Parts: sequence; structure tokens; C-alpha cells
Amino acid sequence: MSTVSHARPLAVVILAAGKGTRMKSDLHKVLHPIAGRPMIEHLMASAAELAPQRQVVVVGSGRDQLEAAMGSRATIAVQEPQHGTGHAVQQAEAALADFDGDVLILYGDVPFVSAGTMLAMINRLHGEDAPAVVVLGFEPEQTLQYGRVIVEGDRVTKMVEHKDASDAERACRLCNSGLMAVRAADLFGLLSRVDNANSQGEYYLVDIVNIANADGRSCAVVITADSDEVAGINSRGELAEAEERWQKRRRVQAMADGASLIAPDTVWFSWDTALGRDVLVEQNVVFGPGVSVADNVRIRAFSHLEGATLASGVEVGPYARLRPGAVLEEKAKVGNFVEVKKATLGKGAKANHLSYIGDAEVGAGANIGAGTITCNYDGYFKHKTIIGERAFIGSNSALVAPVKIGADAIVGAGSTVTRDVSEGELRIVRGEQLVKHGWADRFHDAMKKKKSEAKAKE
Repeated sequence: MSTVSHARPLAVVILAAGKGTRMKSDLHKVLHPIAGRPMIEHLMASAAELAPQRQVVVVGSGRDQLEAAMGSRATIAVQEPQHGTGHAVQQAEAALADFDGDVLILYGDVPFVSAGTMLAMINRLHGEDAPAVVVLGFEPEQTLQYGRVIVEGDRVTKMVEHKDASDAERACRLCNSGLMAVRAADLFGLLSRVDNANSQGEYYLVDIVNIANADGRSCAVVITADSDEVAGINSRGELAEAEERWQKRRRVQAMADGASLIAPDTVWFSWDTALGRDVLVEQNVVFGPGVSVADNVRIRAFSHLEGATLASGVEVGPYARLRPGAVLEEKAKVGNFVEVKKATLGKGAKANHLSYIGDAEVGAGANIGAGTITCNYDGYFKHKTIIGERAFIGSNSALVAPVKIGADAIVGAGSTVTRDVSEGELRIVRGEQLVKHGWADRFHDAMKKKKSEAKAKE
């Protein structure tokens, strides 16, 4: 993540006091994930590129959840009860009492505002006409219930909520995103003069623009060309729509960066997925958080990866699952219905079919036969399996950890290995085979006779 320099100290105030009732969830609305990351974290990551000195999150219900999520990164201010957006921002006054700089007002449920847009608002705040407030506007296809921004040029002459707007004002297509940039020295003085004489009986943040205008000061608008950037999320349906928009952009980026997606709409990325060049991703692949993929990797259909690191030349799947801690070194291969967890497969190592490799180290060039499992859990503790270089593990083997298989050793198919195997050793652990010559023929003859007799009695 790069940071963008700007002249004055910056504080970010994020409003997250809404009850989020339309989500119908015990989880705070702004903590619902998009691409595996809470929506408020997407917003804070963009803000972090501007290196703010202070961050304040205004909360109502769900305070404990947000305090746990934010830790020491942000001051929590409480708005209780909720009397509108202006009242919400006022709750940050104590946290910013000694702050002299610029304040960005953002919304926790509007997660995709870019750092570039935030910087444009700050830069406009310090234009030659020194506006008191900078508003972020947008022009959606449907203006719906959005408040309107009435302008002359880029100067805001009036802000009005939809419910309080006249028909002429509602005909204006420039809408208010709710985001603002204001100097700390101006913000709380303007807020102290906001009243609630409106149809909702609330203290509207937008009224600071009208108050500043009445004082003879100017206010300005910055217009984003991307309405999706300021789309709010209030329901599960809108959350799903936001996820799809994010995924669509990430797929385009992946292909622009040199990866091939066979069926792009079926590939799902996490917020931190890293793909190298000449990576081939087949259909129905899911990347969970923490996946890093080097160049020239092939990820075949219906595979699920999370917390995994893949080196150059690796092949995964189809129908493979890589769980956190999976490390595949150069040209390693994990095939169909293989699960790897907290294990390293060395250079050129292979587990091609139907295996579970957990809490293990697999040496370079080793071959894991179909149906092999590392028995890593004894009901209380996890234990490690170490498989040496070029070792061959026969099909349907169980390696009971802790156990070590030496380099170049061979474990015979169907073995249950409970003790270490030395380098170059053959280990076969099976029950004795019992052979009864002619028994099967006699069995079949007897059963056929019984079946024939039964039919005759019918």
C-alpha cells in the first residue's frame, strides 16, 4: 500500500452508528465481509493511503463489536440516541478537541471510496477560493431518495434532503453522497448551529453547507464519475450486489495483470489474493484470504484455496482444497480430491489423488499415493509427519504422527505406519494374506444352487 502526501494533518471520521436493521443480523452492519474483509476495513485501507493522524469511528449499537475490531487503530465515539448525521459527527468533537487539520467524513457502509477521491476532496478544500465545506457528489442513473446538491459551476448553493426538496430541486440529478471534507477549525462551530427543523426532526450534516453559505462563505462539490464508489450497503441483497461489483473489477484486474481466467464469472477472489503472470485459473475456483500465487501456476477447476502459498510451476486440482499453512514449492502438484493443511510440499513433490496431508513436511520429489492420509490428531494434540526427499508412499497408507519417513524410503500400499522409517528402507505393514484355493468357485456354485431352488418354490 502506498501513501499519498498532503500538506496538512488529516483526521478521518467514520459514521457507523446506524442500527442496520435491514441486515437482520447480530453482526454489526459494517463488519459484514466483502471479499473476505469487513466492509469498514475496505474503507479504512483506502483512507490509510492518506496517512491520517486520527481516526474516529462513531457507533451506536454494536459498540463492543467495533471496539474489538478496531483495537487501537481508532477512537470509538458513541452516538446514543441517534439524532441524525450532524449529531453523529458532533460525537467526534471530544476526540478531535486538540486537532488542527482537515477532517474527512466517511460512512462505514460506503466502503469503496478510493484514496484518489478522498485526496481530490482535500485538495479542493484548499483551492484558491478556500471553500468552507467540500461535498462529494455523484449522478446516479436513478436519483431515488438521495439528497440533492444544487450548484453553480462547482460551487454549492444549497443542500437539501429528498424529503424536504421541492419538485424543481428533485429534478436536479446531482446527488449527495454524504461524504465531506471540512477543516477541523470550521467543522464543530458549524455543527453547533445546525437545528432539527425538518420533516425528520433530525440534525442534518448537510446543513453545515447552507449555514456556511449564509455566512457568505463558499462551498464546493467534487463529483465522482463512478457511482458504484459511493453506493451504500443496507441489506443482504445490497451486500451481495457489492460483492459482485468488487469481484467483477478484481477479475478484470487479474487478467490485465497477466492471469488467464477460463470462465471469469465463476472465479471468486479474496481482498488480498495475489496472482503472478501466466497463471491459468480454470472455472469455479475460490480464493479465500491469504493466497499468494507465483508465475506459471495452473489452478484447475473446482478448487478452493485459503492461506496458501504456491511457487512457480505448481499445479493444483481439479477439486483440490488448500487450507491455511499450505505451501507448495516449485513444480509441486496437488491433484483431485487432495486436501493440504499446514503442510509443505517440496520441489516437484506430488500428491495426485484422494489424500489428506496435514501438519507435514514432504520432501522434494516425494510421491504420495492415492488414499494416503497423515493421521495428525490424537484427539487432544496435533502431531507432525516428515516425509523425506524422493520417498514413495504407496496407495491407501496411513502415516500416524509423529512419524518420520526417510529419504528414498518406500512405504508399501495399504500400510499403517506408526514408527519411523529409515532412509532407503521398505516398510510394509499389513495383515497376513490368507489363501484358500477353490473356495470362491465352491461358494459361487452353492449360492447359485440355493437361488435356483428358491425360484423353483415360487
